[in-house]
Amino acid sequence: MPRDLRIWLAGGFILFLVLVAVFAPLLAPFDPLEQDLMAATAAPGVEPGHWLGTDSLGRDVLSRLIHGTRIALTVAFVAATLACLLGTLLGLLAGYYRGWVDATVSRLVDIWMAFPPVLLSILLVAVLGAGLTSVIVAIVVIDWTRFARVVRAETLQQARLEYAEAASALGMGRGAILWREVLPNVLPVVLVLLSLEMGIAVIVEAILSFVGLSVSTDTPTWGGMIAEGRQIIYQAWWVLVFPLGALFLTVLAFNQLGDGLRQWLDPMLKR
Repeated sequence: MPRDLRIWLAGGFILFLVLVAVFAPLLAPFDPLEQDLMAATAAPGVEPGHWLGTDSLGRDVLSRLIHGTRIALTVAFVAATLACLLGTLLGLLAGYYRGWVDATVSRLVDIWMAFPPVLLSILLVAVLGAGLTSVIVAIVVIDWTRFARVVRAETLQQARLEYAEAASALGMGRGAILWREVLPNVLPVVLVLLSLEMGIAVIVEAILSFVGLSVSTDTPTWGGMIAEGRQIIYQAWWVLVFPLGALFLTVLAFNQLGDGLRQWLDPMLKR
């Protein structure tokens, strides 16, 4: 698939999800918390208006799927952006100033990455308490290392190039060189990582929702819907399949967008 088409398709799908999340109250045909036990586990299209069926409590699957988009994208954008800012800052400082700054950041990264990320996120949320803020904090605390390692390596390479040496010869200070010269050349890598990290954040939130450590159980989330659907898969397969499909397509879109941006922004891959 041509890289431009990949970017347009993935970006268009993500924009569609953003619009769904923003206008969820208008798009959802029913209240996602409204229960109708008489219509429990109704197959798609059987009950009037329930196009994707209902769950074990008679709640509309489509409405819960639409409202679950809000949680998934909130975590994706907020947690990934905060992790990006923290990791990029530390990676820039470590890669450019080196010395004790580099040694300190590198040791922190090594210590953090020694722990399994999913288990560490579950532990952090268990300590902080369930909630959207706790999920975001857990993702930031874990995934800043991903940005720090890559940005540090890219900064080390950029700082050795002739343009950085020329700026130093012209009398620019080290701080000015870092922010005005090195950072713009590192940004393409950061943008690619940010897109990929958003997909990872969606997965982590779904995992935490699956085990009941994200938002309250009443709030519709894709992970919570998957957990419920797994228990009644033989009676109501649609409760599992539709949120699982939404999760798969969302993560795929973020990954394809990141891969497309990598090929588009990297001059070596353009050839």
